[in-house]
Amino acid sequence: MGRHGAEKVPLLPDGARSPQSVDYRSRASPTSTMEDGVRGDYDRNYLEVVPSQQIKNGKKLENMTGWQKFKYHVMLMAGNIWGRKLRTIVLFLMLIIPAIAFAMEAEKCGAPGGHGPEDQDVEDPCSELLPLSAGAVPGEAPPATNVTISAGYAFKFTEVTLLYKPSSSSSLDGINPNLTVTVSGCIVGGQDFDVWTIDGNPRAGVGPEYHKMYKGCGGSECNMAGCTFSIAMESNSYEDDLFNPVAIEFAYHGLAQAVEYEVLFAGLILAFVYFLIITELIHRTVAAMLGSFITLGVLSALNKRPPLSTIVLWIDFETVMLLFGMMIIVGVLAETGAFEFAAVKAYKFSKGKVWPLLTMLVTFSAVVSAFLDNVTTILLLTPVTIRMCNVIGLDPTPILLAEVVFSNIGGTATAVGDPPNVIIVSSKWNEVPGEKDITFMDLTIHLFCGIIFVGFVCYAQLRFMYRNTIFNNPDSPMVAELKREISIWTRTLNRQPRTTREEKSFCSKLEAKINELEMLIEEAESTETESWAETVREMELDAQIKDWDLFYNTCLVLTVVILLFFLHSVPGIHLDLGWIAVIGAMSLLLICGIQNIEELMMKVEWATLLFFGALFILMEGLDELGLIQAIGHTTSDIIKDFPEESRKAWSIVLILWVSALASSFIDNIPFTAAMIPVIKSIASDPDVNVPMRPLVWSLAFGACLGGNGTLIGASANVVMAGLAEQEGISITFNRFFKLGFPIMLVSTTVAMFYLLFCHCILEWDDPIM
Repeated sequence: MGRHGAEKVPLLPDGARSPQSVDYRSRASPTSTMEDGVRGDYDRNYLEVVPSQQIKNGKKLENMTGWQKFKYHVMLMAGNIWGRKLRTIVLFLMLIIPAIAFAMEAEKCGAPGGHGPEDQDVEDPCSELLPLSAGAVPGEAPPATNVTISAGYAFKFTEVTLLYKPSSSSSLDGINPNLTVTVSGCIVGGQDFDVWTIDGNPRAGVGPEYHKMYKGCGGSECNMAGCTFSIAMESNSYEDDLFNPVAIEFAYHGLAQAVEYEVLFAGLILAFVYFLIITELIHRTVAAMLGSFITLGVLSALNKRPPLSTIVLWIDFETVMLLFGMMIIVGVLAETGAFEFAAVKAYKFSKGKVWPLLTMLVTFSAVVSAFLDNVTTILLLTPVTIRMCNVIGLDPTPILLAEVVFSNIGGTATAVGDPPNVIIVSSKWNEVPGEKDITFMDLTIHLFCGIIFVGFVCYAQLRFMYRNTIFNNPDSPMVAELKREISIWTRTLNRQPRTTREEKSFCSKLEAKINELEMLIEEAESTETESWAETVREMELDAQIKDWDLFYNTCLVLTVVILLFFLHSVPGIHLDLGWIAVIGAMSLLLICGIQNIEELMMKVEWATLLFFGALFILMEGLDELGLIQAIGHTTSDIIKDFPEESRKAWSIVLILWVSALASSFIDNIPFTAAMIPVIKSIASDPDVNVPMRPLVWSLAFGACLGGNGTLIGASANVVMAGLAEQEGISITFNRFFKLGFPIMLVSTTVAMFYLLFCHCILEWDDPIM
């Protein structure tokens, strides 16, 4: 029974499962009281389920904003039976067409007249193992190896892939050689050169290195038949062992002519996925999965179909393992009642005042995220916040949004707070002439100083944007809980088919339960007399630790996991964050002797994990289509066109804003990885004459702060929305956008003025040490 005599978790007659286990708990984003007089936003969610009732129950069409009208008409059309059929047909075609393209037999490497055997598939393209050697005398042109495409080759565009795998024979103690591989390929009108610099020291990295490029000819009737590729290798070290041949695999295969428009295709796919997410026609997880299928279909149509093994490698399993492991730990911790206990203590510490409480939460979120991965911070903080808001009658949505926004801001401050910073620190910046590597301390000092200003300004902006927000729920905790349950059951009812007799009977039971809960609400509203202070005191008595042994064991494991998170970047410790989380979860299951694994697995937000898997494939596919490289190369070309006297200032501004806006809509991890070579190229060009470090700080600020722009701009945003959805709180794309995007714009503007002051006025371009 609930705290006030109502059932906290309703049960269906005949032992049927509750909606918590059969449906995602989702309701409208709670805000202040409605202008149309409808009490509580749980009722508003009930209206949003059937759009036609939105007019009948109060809110008139003429009183809606332009976006509300657009969304209303989209939902009305989608809710209509013919609209649902049309939507299903369109989305099914968007799935089946790429599936057909992916399943079609790819062009053979040897056909029509290609290089290699006739039965060789494009997934195993025309390839040769080339033994390359550096020049024996410094200054001499290295010997070249030529590969000629056969005369019958009929493709206009060709993808060239180079594969280099380090071996122990290609390095010397105390020497860190760089091998430069130059490829020149014939095209109409002259020669085209592509340079690839690789690290010859196998200790610096693990696994092979790949390099891809595209060659093509300029006429409508031309093809690459008879073209000769010339491959040569140079080294910055001429020790004896480096004269030994280095094996580099050279492979090529033809592409469809439509590859000229691959960036356009990538942009259209990304826009389509965002349209599905914004309009909420389908769940964001399904939208990401559909977008990844379409991307793979387009790649297949362009004769660039990746093998299944490559697609699997596109998924960042470290992130997925981190989420999975921490979700299990948090799920076990929730069973102890620790979140309710912490929620009441936090409320008492703030003395019942909302803004001191919110200030404490966002400060905690930002500070912890600076030293701990912000995804982990949100995984721990979100359940506490939701329990606290349920206990004291606060609207959780604005508080959750503020926490995740400041978590992304705080994660920018250090080299371990956000994945883009980790990528930046681990890159080899000493490849740029005259530059040193960027160290942990170097990046942290530059970014931390800027984030201090960003944090204060964004907090003032948060106070301004929340000036009219009513945090208190207009209903008592009991009524609010009942309305939340009605929202869950109503959504479950609307998603149930009514075809068979059993299905109709099940729906009748749901309707009866909803009517019963509505009667309880009427009874509670008419008889409730106790004050909110008395209610809080009563809930404080209930918010106790339920199992102290389980609580101590969970806290012990969680403490060890967090310590290992802090230490994972220390040299000599080779555990990734994902492995630490999974090992911690397994240790907790063994120590506590948990037997009911099925119930525990229900606490894992599987939709979030699937979303990340689909998103990784989608973003890597867009990268293969050249979208991210196009952004980087366009940025580089614009920088070279700036006047020399103001080039540094404009370069900082351009890279910062391009990174922030791009990271709002695409994953900042592949974007950062793609921008690093661009920055190295700009800093290495003596004609450009722009120092490297200001550009690196601009990339770090933009990639991290840009995650606040949209709901899927940062991993922490998606995790927060998924955890909230489990508790019946719907964080929609539009609700997040209204808060996150303005804060992203202001935070990026503050970072821009900070960078311009430091590097154009103070000339702080040199490393700290």
